[in-house]
Amino acid sequence: MDADIVQAARGLLNPRSQRWKIVALVAMASCAVALAVGVLVHRSTFDRSMAIGRERAQNALGPVVDQYRQTGVADPLSVQDPDAMPPALLRQDLEQVGFWYDDRRPDIPWMWAAESVDGHVIAVQMEMGSELRSLQALDRHIVEASLAVLAVVVPLAALAAEPPNRRLRRVARTARRIADGDLDARIGTAGRARDEITDISSAVDSMAGALQERLLTEQRFTADVAHELRTPLMGLLTASELLPESEATDLVRDRVQVLRTLVENLLEISRLDAGAESADHAVVPLDQVVEESVRRAGLQARLTVTGDPVADTDPRRLDRIVANLVANAHRHGRPPVEVAVDGTTIVIRDHGPGFPGELLADGPQRFRTGAAERGHGHGLGLTIALGQARVIGAELTFRNAPDGGAVAVLRLRGRTRPEG
Repeated sequence: MDADIVQAARGLLNPRSQRWKIVALVAMASCAVALAVGVLVHRSTFDRSMAIGRERAQNALGPVVDQYRQTGVADPLSVQDPDAMPPALLRQDLEQVGFWYDDRRPDIPWMWAAESVDGHVIAVQMEMGSELRSLQALDRHIVEASLAVLAVVVPLAALAAEPPNRRLRRVARTARRIADGDLDARIGTAGRARDEITDISSAVDSMAGALQERLLTEQRFTADVAHELRTPLMGLLTASELLPESEATDLVRDRVQVLRTLVENLLEISRLDAGAESADHAVVPLDQVVEESVRRAGLQARLTVTGDPVADTDPRRLDRIVANLVANAHRHGRPPVEVAVDGTTIVIRDHGPGFPGELLADGPQRFRTGAAERGHGHGLGLTIALGQARVIGAELTFRNAPDGGAVAVLRLRGRTRPEG
């Protein structure tokens, strides 16, 4: 739940998140609808105002024309000077009543109506300022109403986008768990309507199931092969001890020992993969445990200890981890190999070419050393060290030193030494 809240908060702060894309799309659609409605309402209201203005102007022109025809005298309120009339109005055929909306002064528009009587043009003009102000007020109200609707629609769109976003975050979180090795992780689609997100969730679950089955098959195969090899290997080991002493015998015994180590490593990996290993924790003096591990490895390593470190860990598995890391540094790096203990952190480094990019990106892989310049091997040492670190609850990371060399950092759970 906490992770989901964190992801939701990140989505709120990320302008490129799916939520804000949906909100932006809804806002744009709402603005487009409001603009279309506003234009239609504005146009229809303007046309209606023009019709009313023409009707008023025609009603005012009628009595003036009738008076002129009867008396030959035009009403003083009418306009008879062509220079005072809009040129566009005079260009019309005024045998019948002509109209012209004069907006040369936008603040005071006029509606003109004119008719030619016995070759004399008589016109009247009606002030349209009230209609213009009404139209402007209507435009303001449309804008205000549109902004109010957006103020309601945008938060609703953000809320409506949360359920699918939450489902997508769950898909991403489950995919990351699978990538990190949790092959039991599933999204679960029971009871959900069939939509695109459900299809993605089903595909991820199916992929995880198929991947888990394939890896379990591989693990069972590795364990079965190691178990089957164990019996003939013990016979081979016994037979090699019965051979007469010679250079060839030493070579055979060495190869048999390498094969025995390989089989034991495969068995250990199969137990780690199956989750059959458990730690036997104890509070131990870390400097002494690491020093003994380096001594038993039988390899040269420069040990430095800072302070009086104590850790709550499994000393047997810690010994296995340190021995594997030191052996890997000698086998694939170059001397000097340095082991530093500072608090509950153990750093082991060599001065060789460093870890390959594949290992730094994907972690150790069995039967893969990653780079020819790091020598030959089965790639099992680091895999076992990483698996044992997980068993004891430690964190094992790999990096390359800026001045060259591979660096393995093991962080253990700390424990304060009791006073006494």
